[in-house]
Amino acid sequence: MLLRFEAANIHSFAELQELSLVASRLKGVEGGLLPIPGSTGLRAVPVALIYGANASGKTNFVKALMFMRSAILFSHSQGNPLGGVPRKPFALDEESEAKPSHFEAEFVVGGCRYIFGFTCDSRSFLTEWLYAFPEGKRRKLYEREGKNVDFGPTMLGAKKTLVEFMRSNSLFISTATQNDHEELSEVVSFFRTMQYSGAVSVSPTTITNTFKEGQIDPRTITFLQSTGTGIVGLEQLEREVSEQDMNLRSEIFAIARKHIGEEAMIDDEPQGKEVEIQLLHQGAAKQYALPLRFESAGTRRLLLMMSKILRALDNGDLIIVDELDASLHTLVAEQILELFNNPEYNSKGAQLIATTHDTNILACDFLRRDQIWLCEKDDFGVSHIFSLADFKLRPTDRFEKGYLEGRFGAIPFAGDLKALREGDVP
Repeated sequence: MLLRFEAANIHSFAELQELSLVASRLKGVEGGLLPIPGSTGLRAVPVALIYGANASGKTNFVKALMFMRSAILFSHSQGNPLGGVPRKPFALDEESEAKPSHFEAEFVVGGCRYIFGFTCDSRSFLTEWLYAFPEGKRRKLYEREGKNVDFGPTMLGAKKTLVEFMRSNSLFISTATQNDHEELSEVVSFFRTMQYSGAVSVSPTTITNTFKEGQIDPRTITFLQSTGTGIVGLEQLEREVSEQDMNLRSEIFAIARKHIGEEAMIDDEPQGKEVEIQLLHQGAAKQYALPLRFESAGTRRLLLMMSKILRALDNGDLIIVDELDASLHTLVAEQILELFNNPEYNSKGAQLIATTHDTNILACDFLRRDQIWLCEKDDFGVSHIFSLADFKLRPTDRFEKGYLEGRFGAIPFAGDLKALREGDVP
């Protein structure tokens, strides 16, 4: 369970910005609030939606969280030992390149609350810290400064040997988990199980590779059927992969691993067999199997996204979706949100963070103000993120109307279109 995430000097966020999933004391809509283990009456929201104009920084905030995840999981095992840290500091001033970037997350895993964070520049990780809160009391597990790590008295397992293995461009927690440190591996499991669904178009090959072992949840097909796609089932045909294709894919995987980015997750080598997926459509007299290339972009994206969403709901994981509304109808997006906001479907405490432009969703009667976040850039290109709960609203106020009227900011500026007609374009 994610409680909050903060970042500074990364992408378009020059200053420290925080997204909190701890529910405020709003009256009215419950929104499927999740009890926070070990707290006194505090609860977390299961959904956080981030709105904003194009290029406002919505996706950049998601990238910041995914960078933190990537550093935790891969900085020791897949980072270049002689390289630096692949961060992207704020680029629109003269100072930020020389300043450290900052990341911190507060979360619950295994029934215990933790705070983990680090700072880095483009050469190395500078500081790193991890605190646990068993029974609500802060306990230092470790604090790092440069190559020195100061351990708390209750930190178990190997310590000094791991510090010797740690590189300047890898996190200590990444080094420890790569060497099977039991206590820290449980902490890292929160980030390892985090799901991500990007806004890019989903190709048939992507789906085939994802489900090469045929592990498509039948509930995914049920959901597709319920949204009026005409899909009633699927067929999976196994076929051999040629040696030429195998060699080509191996080369691509090797290049991708070498230049792995903050959103890249490459876990599996190419296999000698693959499964071709065809979706069944109901015709007038019988069912017809159609290749994935015949399906719409929205159907392909929904097929992949729903498999991750269902996994998150089953396990109580966090899933991040960039541009939830991309290629999806508003009513479909609302159904996805309701899966998380309704305890009947979300009994394990899963969470969804999503960016979106779809203002129709703001009319949903099951959303709370503290589930809606707004992102905008100032005149100097600096992104800021803030909650709709920061505004004083009456119970009768409509979120969608107020947002489109510009009451809360984070909307596009409507310029003068005459310049386009007259050719007066800078």
